[in-house]
Amino acid sequence: MTYMTYSAVSYTEKTAACVSSVFARVILRKARSCGHVYVGALLCGMLILSGCDNHPASFTVHGEALGTFYTITVAAPPPGLTEARAKQLADETLDRINRLMSTYREDSELSRFNRHDQPAPFPVSEETYKVFEIAQEIAAQSGGAFDVTVGPLVNAWGFGPDAFKNSPNETTINALLQRTGYGKITLHPGPAISKATPDVYCDLSAVAKGYAVDAVADAFEQAGITRCMIEVGGEIRVAGKNPRGEAWTLGIEAPKQGVRELHTAVSMEQGALATSGDYRNMYELDGRLISHTIDPHTGYPVQHALASASVIHASCTWADGYATALMALGPEKALEFAQKQGIAVLLLVHDADSNTFKEFSTPEFEAYRVKGMGP
Repeated sequence: MTYMTYSAVSYTEKTAACVSSVFARVILRKARSCGHVYVGALLCGMLILSGCDNHPASFTVHGEALGTFYTITVAAPPPGLTEARAKQLADETLDRINRLMSTYREDSELSRFNRHDQPAPFPVSEETYKVFEIAQEIAAQSGGAFDVTVGPLVNAWGFGPDAFKNSPNETTINALLQRTGYGKITLHPGPAISKATPDVYCDLSAVAKGYAVDAVADAFEQAGITRCMIEVGGEIRVAGKNPRGEAWTLGIEAPKQGVRELHTAVSMEQGALATSGDYRNMYELDGRLISHTIDPHTGYPVQHALASASVIHASCTWADGYATALMALGPEKALEFAQKQGIAVLLLVHDADSNTFKEFSTPEFEAYRVKGMGP
């Protein structure tokens, strides 16, 4: 574990043609550790810093999916694989996941399961079942800090499909808590899923985006793509080397509202990076900041000092779910959990006295950190 006080590292913003998009602020940063200039898109807590310059044997595609945006870079594509085909593979895969797991689509498999009011198990696809399996495992490991049945509470606080900024009263929260609890979900062979009562409502948002990244990575691997970076709404998975023939360098953003600053960076050739934080998806109500992370035990948005949690894992699904669980746990319990599970984790904690962040990390995370970038 490491512990330090952090002062923000500044960087210069410029325009870069190779990552031109309407949804990403593009930065050029000189990597002090190796003297290279990396190009990257600033996205939801992460910076993609590895070379996507105009390399003759690489390309980058962009698109929209799952209510967010994606950026994909392919290095050394196999013969015959075009940018158009790579984008088609990504779009088809992401659309499939959306049709399965979206709470915003009434015809999605998850929405139909949420409306299911019979005691008999509801048949689901292998993919939806797999995501539920992972979600239930993380829920058990975290003692219920991660819980996909908090959907009604997420909606009540204005972060669901029917977005509004409202403060539910104690009576409403207590009533909704009776509908939640990961133990109310049972997985059956088939595959199929049942719920203890008809009013159980599940929201897979905390893992579905990570699973979508993994699904695109699998589709690319089947297409013969062995070197790529896939980013969907800030969740990232990489394979092989970047267009420069080096490991991918991914930046982690300082969790500051209204400011985009690099905190540190990691280097990897295989694996995923996911970050969850309290500084982007929130709103102010009666002078209080309302976080989108709901504590499943209390029914209220979390109020602790943990600003962001970044997780490195072989699977983006697991990284995504773990990051959410850590945010629900709070700094002390999150660090204890990460150490117990042996997860590569970086926690940034608000320090009100110094107006900075305290950093906590596991040894597994330090193995990936780029020396000389960040604090």
